[in-house]
Amino acid sequence: MSQFIFKSYSYDAPSSTAHFTYEFDDGRTFHEQTTFLAGESYNIDVLDKALFLTFILTGVSYYKTFPTGDVVIDVSLDDWQADFFSRVYQEGLGQFAFENNLTRDDLAHFTGQPDANVSEARRYDGEGVLALQSGGKDSLLTASLLSNRGIQFTPWYVASGGHHPKLLDGFESPLVISQRSIDRDALKQAADQGAKNGHVPITYIVSSLALVQAILLNKKDIIVSIAHEGEEPDAHIGDLAVTHQWSKTWAAETAFAEYVSRYISPNIRIGSPLRNLSELRVAELFVEYAWEQYGHEFSSCNVANYGQGSNNTTLRWCGHCPKCANSYLLFAPFVSGDDLRQLFDGRDLFESPLLIETFKGLLGIDGVAKPFECIGEIDELRFAYHQAQAKGDYARLPFDVPVSTFDYMRTYPSQAWATEMLQ
Repeated sequence: MSQFIFKSYSYDAPSSTAHFTYEFDDGRTFHEQTTFLAGESYNIDVLDKALFLTFILTGVSYYKTFPTGDVVIDVSLDDWQADFFSRVYQEGLGQFAFENNLTRDDLAHFTGQPDANVSEARRYDGEGVLALQSGGKDSLLTASLLSNRGIQFTPWYVASGGHHPKLLDGFESPLVISQRSIDRDALKQAADQGAKNGHVPITYIVSSLALVQAILLNKKDIIVSIAHEGEEPDAHIGDLAVTHQWSKTWAAETAFAEYVSRYISPNIRIGSPLRNLSELRVAELFVEYAWEQYGHEFSSCNVANYGQGSNNTTLRWCGHCPKCANSYLLFAPFVSGDDLRQLFDGRDLFESPLLIETFKGLLGIDGVAKPFECIGEIDELRFAYHQAQAKGDYARLPFDVPVSTFDYMRTYPSQAWATEMLQ
């Protein structure tokens, strides 16, 4: 197959459902849909522009089955748009490329047209806040801080099955759920026929769905909860940085926000109020503002909660994966050993033989590769480990960890409007 074709997108108002169709030039077709909650009135022109963005970003889930450098869109892109989408399908697939022995040249290249007739972004008169929720520490901290400051928000969750974390039903405003239906049958058929698989820039996909939902509810500000993370590459393929979470980086956040301002509406804002904080500082604030309410209900473990078809009504920790080990490191400096161990069936993860190599990767020991996961930086995690050891109620790892002078109180670049929302 030599071409991936962005076939069509549409929105069915009676059912509040968006439809996206893609195909390869051999006739292989994928169809995805997402059902939203729509208000009584919304800006149709702005909605269409947001649906186009979602159409292109969601397509990466199917493009990756048989990646090609040649993509076809029946719409003229200008140079900025083409560069933006090329970055998504290249930098956003860095880990995928690494694991499938691909280079940047093998990935999608979008082409801008000098005479592209791109319509201007539209004025938009929305009000209020839509805040993405997952059941993890970052989004729950944001929710706690917004509530603490008396800022009303609509909590939003995207589901791809019949379940959602029950702790999200406890907000003051009712949880809004958008139901995403991935074309699993077509993906399984492709897999049976030799398709490639791997990580996609899921944060961008979810953010685009949130954008559509916000417009349907006439909201203005879309809050994602991402701290300073994803900036430390795991490897390089030529000039292509290999990261697990490119779409969580600061560069990705600002690019997404600029796309929205340029092509959808300058009156819509999307960004993270936690962006200026280190992961360790977020953990400390979570303990201060959210642990009492959510400490024994939240989870950041993907293995236990977010596999296809998983029932994540009650969130759990598997205690064996890099996310569990990373979370243990981040919270250990601020939570008593007895309390933190309760999340892991009474186990001290520093004593787990199954996690020795994982901790080595997280802490940069013996050349063990850093795990492809949403995790803290090596120096940050080394600092967290020694802070935890200073408390005296955690076991020691069976290897030496270099001392770190990481400044976890340091602040990083962020969008001022988002940061100021929680100050």
